Amino acid sequence: MQTTCCRRSAFTLVEIVMVIVVLGIVAMIGTDVIAHMYEGYLRSKSINALQQQTETALDIIAKRLEYRVKATTIVRQKGTNNIDWLNSTDLNGTYDVLEWIGYDYESFRGRYNGTLTVPGWSGFVDLENPATDATQIVTSGSNLDIAVETIRDLSNGTVDLNDTSGSIQHPAIIFKKLSSYDFKSFGWDWTSTDHNATLRVHRDPAANNILVFDENITQQGVKRLKEQYRLAWSAYAIVPEGDKANDFNLTLYYNYQPWEGEHYNSQGVKKAVIAEHVSSFNFLQSGNTIRLKLCIQDGNQTGIGIGFCKEKVVF
Repeated sequence: MQTTCCRRSAFTLVEIVMVIVVLGIVAMIGTDVIAHMYEGYLRSKSINALQQQTETALDIIAKRLEYRVKATTIVRQKGTNNIDWLNSTDLNGTYDVLEWIGYDYESFRGRYNGTLTVPGWSGFVDLENPATDATQIVTSGSNLDIAVETIRDLSNGTVDLNDTSGSIQHPAIIFKKLSSYDFKSFGWDWTSTDHNATLRVHRDPAANNILVFDENITQQGVKRLKEQYRLAWSAYAIVPEGDKANDFNLTLYYNYQPWEGEHYNSQGVKKAVIAEHVSSFNFLQSGNTIRLKLCIQDGNQTGIGIGFCKEKVVF
């Protein structure tokens, strides 16, 4: 008896071509999905990095602004003597530098002496003390040794409250609630040496709570002393730097004294870049609050062109 066995035929050319086509389609879809996933990863990573950079930069600026002498806050056209008050109602975008004098908060916090915390300077003048006059003030509750050490350390020795020779730059006190201020009051005017609201002082070597004026304050236009003051040793400036209008660095200038005739771009002034690839930095004052807005881009490092903006309010 003869039997027959079924024969197994091979794939036809058409079937092979169809399989190749299907595999190609699947591969294209898979590659596209992977590419989109990778792009999404890069975008997410870039946004997170930009968010952190923006928040850090704004925190640095806000911390300095928080301890500003509020009456001193100005705006300036970069590299010029064109200035205006930040709270001016007619500002325009050409004023791109934010500048102010900060009071010495680190000394003001003071130190714990085992019983209580004693400030380096109290901010108050004992007007009833007979030792307070047109040449010096008694600042009750102060331990000026703390202020001397703190300012010397923070300024890297360039500002010394203990110096009596006049060979080293001195801090200044700014009385609160003077009747009027102008740009010359704080040394902001580069064409003038006037600074009648920022009075240079040094510590009396024989007393730890007496600040001596470096100059005749009546000649500076001070008609009477005030009960409250701030002690300052540095001004601060936030300056955009770079050749491009929408891709620049934001630089913090510090450790300079306008009341000593220094500018933020004077030789030897300290500076630090606080943000790179900044596309815009805006500031606006309303009442006693300052609103900041900072936008940073990724510098096209990912090829995607991502930016991140954040606002912060400083009181």
